[in-house]
Amino acid sequence: MLIFIIRRLVSGVTVLVALCCVTFFLLYYSGSNIAQNILGEFATSDQIAAKEHELGLDQPLIVRMLNWFGGALHGDLGTSWFTNEPVTQSLLSRLPVTLALIVTATIGIAILASGFGIAAAVKRGGVDRLLQTGAVVGQAIPEFVFAIILVTVFAIGLGWFPATGSIAPGAGGAAWIASLALPVIALVINGLTSTAQQIRSAVIGELERDYVRTLRSRGTPEPVILFKHVMRSAAPAGLTVLSLHFIGMLGGVVIIEQIFALPGMGALAVQSTTLGDTPLVMGVVVYTVVIVIIVNLLVDLANGWLNPKVRVS
Repeated sequence: MLIFIIRRLVSGVTVLVALCCVTFFLLYYSGSNIAQNILGEFATSDQIAAKEHELGLDQPLIVRMLNWFGGALHGDLGTSWFTNEPVTQSLLSRLPVTLALIVTATIGIAILASGFGIAAAVKRGGVDRLLQTGAVVGQAIPEFVFAIILVTVFAIGLGWFPATGSIAPGAGGAAWIASLALPVIALVINGLTSTAQQIRSAVIGELERDYVRTLRSRGTPEPVILFKHVMRSAAPAGLTVLSLHFIGMLGGVVIIEQIFALPGMGALAVQSTTLGDTPLVMGVVVYTVVIVIIVNLLVDLANGWLNPKVRVS
């Protein structure tokens, strides 16, 4: 198990370094004049040259990249070129909002999709057809469409929830719940039926196996067969789909945060990329990739615990 974890971490760090290098090159060749953007359109050429020297933009690309990696290895991701705020501080002030949104939505999808998927696999009939139809509709309609509908009906029309996020430093639990309710519901609706369909297929596959028939022939109660044996074997497929949804929401949540004006990582990523704020963009990339690595590692460990064959592979 330890070797398995080390291999996963090494591969994750390799991906992180590669993505950081690619991002650095793309930002360098974006063609935007960072010093001009910071000083404004009326800045003189001398002022621009002085600003470029201050930021190290006059140095070769490889030198700038090595300097950044040297600071990152010591936990220093630099300072934003536009706000002069430490990158780590900017990210840590936005990360809780995004993680609260995504983690809550993932938990909601896991609970509801498991219920619907198991019901469709066991009952079949109308429940199964409803799930199949919902899966097609859910995949065809983006989450921001559900978000706009929810805002229009429940925020603007009925006034049950705030139309925009009211999360601020020191905000209480009620403010968090009210601000995240509609975004979470939009994300859950979008990912619910497709996840439930995967769980349904996995459960049906397990119900058709020989060990299930053997357990039934021995008189084992159906609930015990379903929840103790079948669900344990079908769980890895569900966990894999949930991890993919979680990773997908890290990128897809950008539009949701814009619609609800939530101060999360998505809005920060869009803003920093638009401005060409290299230290902040690199910080967003690092934090996002680290989260993906951690999620994939946890899913692999959970799958290994549920299915010993995964540990051997």
